[in-house]
Amino acid sequence: MLTPHIHHLRSMFLLFSVFRVYPRPIRAIRVGFCCCFQITRSSDSSLLYSSVRSSNLITQIYRTLARHYGPLHWWPAQTRFEVIVGAFLTQNTSWNNVELALKNLRRAEVLSISGMREIARAELEQLVRPSGYFRQKAARLKMFVAYLDDRHKGSLNRMFAQPVGALRTELLSQNGIGPETADAILLYAGKLPVFVVDAYTKRILERHGITQTGARYEEVRNEVQTAFASVFPAAELSDHYNEFHALIVQAGKDHCGRVAQCERCPLQSLLPLGRSSRN
Repeated sequence: MLTPHIHHLRSMFLLFSVFRVYPRPIRAIRVGFCCCFQITRSSDSSLLYSSVRSSNLITQIYRTLARHYGPLHWWPAQTRFEVIVGAFLTQNTSWNNVELALKNLRRAEVLSISGMREIARAELEQLVRPSGYFRQKAARLKMFVAYLDDRHKGSLNRMFAQPVGALRTELLSQNGIGPETADAILLYAGKLPVFVVDAYTKRILERHGITQTGARYEEVRNEVQTAFASVFPAAELSDHYNEFHALIVQAGKDHCGRVAQCERCPLQSLLPLGRSSRN
């Protein structure tokens, strides 16, 4: 684990890099305007402009939230396995409930691969009860450890050494692991360049006119990853995905619930014309 001092320096460097590279999308959108005017007869011209505009707006949202909130130091965990456990426990519940379950597991000294492997399922169910759906989640945690033992000899190092695409496909084939859980494991536990999409992400991008109502998970994820890949170096992508997702969650909690509260939201100025706080 990074010491708090080193982690703070790393976060500040990441925040600086957001503003250092941001002007690049501005130049890109100018290129987009030129292309649209020069290829007016092409059916692809409007798609080109739309794509450039979306990418530019996504990075502008990131820059605005980073300035407003600063580094958020997410995901809160002491080990990679704790991140994975948290990714399962947070399904269909609040993080406050997850923290209660994690405290139980830590107190029982089973918040490790070996501890999860050895604990009886009935006992595990009681420990994770605060997170809700406790029987289902206990079963899924047990199945994940069995998968890790079977496919990767119980080693997270071996698991995360696989190509990202292959590992993502493998995780998605496991019972109880959907796209959001798989991507949270890849990004936060594996430090791999995969963006995590949640309800807040879909809601904020939709309200800002970037994605369509009801856009699928993969569509939203690809929008963000395409925008970031055009701006940030490949070696920095996982750090920026990490920070952007944390910022999105914070903004969502503060302002972008089922009923939008746009009046004091840092992203209000980026809303499409005519979009009100009731949308």
